[in-house]
Amino acid sequence: MDEFMEAAIQEAKQGREEGGIPIGSVLVKDGKILGRGHNKRVQDGDPVTHAEIDCLRNAGRVGSYRGTTLYSTLMPCYLCAGAVVQFGIKKVIVGESQTFPGAKEFMVSHGVEVIDLNLDDCEQMMSEFIETNPELWNEDIGN
Repeated sequence: MDEFMEAAIQEAKQGREEGGIPIGSVLVKDGKILGRGHNKRVQDGDPVTHAEIDCLRNAGRVGSYRGTTLYSTLMPCYLCAGAVVQFGIKKVIVGESQTFPGAKEFMVSHGVEVIDLNLDDCEQMMSEFIETNPELWNEDIGN
């Protein structure tokens, strides 16, 4: 596993330790992390503070997103996929999509390369969270 996915997993673990949903993300350009974040919907009481959105906010204004890669421990939902498409991020590397299929087809249809690593660590972290927090998870995905 590369250092950037490991950083995203650390963000997810931090979110879980804070009592939130264990999803993490990092934005990378030229081998450097520009921003990192984790899902803070519970912590901030903000329905749109998903991991990818938190990561982009923390990266700040980067000018052009050309050449950036977004890492996420879970396949991005339509909200986060919309941000990827809006900002022209052309590559997304995902930890897993078994627990949530997300919006892969939407991103691909807009020219985004999506790589699903199907990592056991990411899938296990989400499966355990979903099993112990089904109401919170259903709220997060809009069910």
